[in-house]
Amino acid sequence: MDEPPHLFLCPISMELMDDPVTVSTGVTYDRRSIEQWVFRYGRATCPATMQALANLDLTPNHTLKRVIDSWLDRGSPSTSASSSPSTSSLSSPAHELATPLSRMLEAERLRSALADLEETPFKVTALKNMRRRMASDVGMQCEFMSSGGIQVVARVMAQALAESSAGGDFSAFTACEEAAAVLALLPLADAASVGFVLAQECMRPVMALLQRGSAEARLHAMDIVTKISNASTGDWTAGVEVDDVLKSLLELLSDEVSTRLSSRALDVLLDVVERSRNGPAKAVEVGAVHVLVELLADADDSRDAERILLLLKRLCKCPEGRLAFAEHDLSVAAVAKTMLRVSELATQLAVKVLWLVSVVAPSEKVLEDMVLTGAVAKLLGLLHVESPPATKQKTVRMMRINGGFWRQYPCFPTDLRDYLRLLN
Repeated sequence: MDEPPHLFLCPISMELMDDPVTVSTGVTYDRRSIEQWVFRYGRATCPATMQALANLDLTPNHTLKRVIDSWLDRGSPSTSASSSPSTSSLSSPAHELATPLSRMLEAERLRSALADLEETPFKVTALKNMRRRMASDVGMQCEFMSSGGIQVVARVMAQALAESSAGGDFSAFTACEEAAAVLALLPLADAASVGFVLAQECMRPVMALLQRGSAEARLHAMDIVTKISNASTGDWTAGVEVDDVLKSLLELLSDEVSTRLSSRALDVLLDVVERSRNGPAKAVEVGAVHVLVELLADADDSRDAERILLLLKRLCKCPEGRLAFAEHDLSVAAVAKTMLRVSELATQLAVKVLWLVSVVAPSEKVLEDMVLTGAVAKLLGLLHVESPPATKQKTVRMMRINGGFWRQYPCFPTDLRDYLRLLN
């Protein structure tokens, strides 16, 4: 089946709407997504426009529901097989049927639009037209970049953000969002393009969109950051404000706007912590350990749990990270919950985290929590199942070093106390 039309996608989850409902601003969302936004997170704004909601009424959009159902029916195997050749030819992208002359004219229009973009008062319309011309057209995207398009759009974003921050009208921030949508179309695979985007006048608006943009704008901003992360070979954060990047990513993870955004935010956060020299310490400073522990406690997806544990392991290698871990009441319980339950990799990572906080720099609170949350019992259970030698060695070492402390607790099972004596 073809990709669904953009109108059929929920602006929050960017997935096909199952039960479309309209809010007071006139924007339609999938009922599940907007109810989570309003009632679970207590937001009284429209995610797409960020305007205040006059009321919390959700009006079913029956017309759009019927159109979506009709589109799904046409896409089913029984109906798609009977579609006529003439119908399929009409749906072909215009640029595939274009003549060399029309391609030249389109390229000239794009260059002309770029030349006028900074002066035109209709920036949103101009950017939308630019986005339409470049969508799925690699040739136009190359023309855009070779004509200095990234630099022009970056200046427009910086100007729009400045006007919006100074109390300008809402259209200024909308222009910033549309500009990000244009940049998100580009491959951003070469060093020159990445360098232009990493300039402060471009990255500052991108970070602002990650923090307070609409759901679609956040997705576009995350596309840009993800492409930069994937294309860079060194520390791409060296020339940007790492604090802003980390805060934006953590805010996305805390808001849980969509699973797609959260998944990408975890990937980029891992990359920043790995590549940036001060990444782990900076991440701890802006509250990463607290956010990650809260996410891990509710994580249902095994891949999410593994990435969160990997991040916690990296953060707990620094003293600040271990201290932040020890101070959170749920940290040990959240890590212990994943052992022998999520995956073999999650168990290995959980053991490494507990090793760092109970052996490398133990605190009495962490050791006590390990008994009370059942982490010690799980570690002992781990010795009876097949696991990598390094994991078993760390487990035995933890038992031998901290066994005397754990045996003093009345709640510690007698059979486990005897087993600890055998280890010693």
